[in-house]
Amino acid sequence: MPAISPEDIGNMALDLLTESPIDSFDDDTKAARLLKRHFETTREAELTANNWRFAILRASLEEDAAPPASSVYSHQYLRPDDALRILPLTYGGEPEGRPIDHTIEGDYILTRVSGTLPVRYIGNLIDPNDFTALFTDVLAAALAIKIGHTLTGKASLVELSTNAYDRALRRAQAVNAIEMGSASPYRADTWEDARAGFRGYGW
Repeated sequence: MPAISPEDIGNMALDLLTESPIDSFDDDTKAARLLKRHFETTREAELTANNWRFAILRASLEEDAAPPASSVYSHQYLRPDDALRILPLTYGGEPEGRPIDHTIEGDYILTRVSGTLPVRYIGNLIDPNDFTALFTDVLAAALAIKIGHTLTGKASLVELSTNAYDRALRRAQAVNAIEMGSASPYRADTWEDARAGFRGYGW
């Protein structure tokens, strides 16, 4: 499969908006400036919004030496630097395991558990070649929605992009659910859930 760049995904968004492609986000064009401004935040938002199989990473965290300033939780762990969202904690670190009561405050996970803490999390994947093709379609459509009105001023093209986003998200979620099997109890099941993100599951 040929390598894909952020600019390639940006050009997919421009295709939806019937705009000319760019060579680089640093081009002196309105489209390039808008894509450069919105690409990273849109990428992070779309990664965070679902339990994408390709973006789930694991880590074993060591307990922080300083106790948390909490009357409820007695131990704290520093979140991985590349974690966009911590998945529900369980004993043993497997999704079907017994849940660990915890909360997240700032950069720390607070629990009553001591010792090494296994975690699963949505990683902040930067290289588009780590994405699935279906997620790439989702991201491109999300970008088109984000920049569409400012770039084109045409509501019809924003609506077209929104419809493309809905279709791409449904397809990506369906395949993701199949590949996750029984290990995905916290997947966003609808377009509305995906846009709202996950509230109450670590973030």
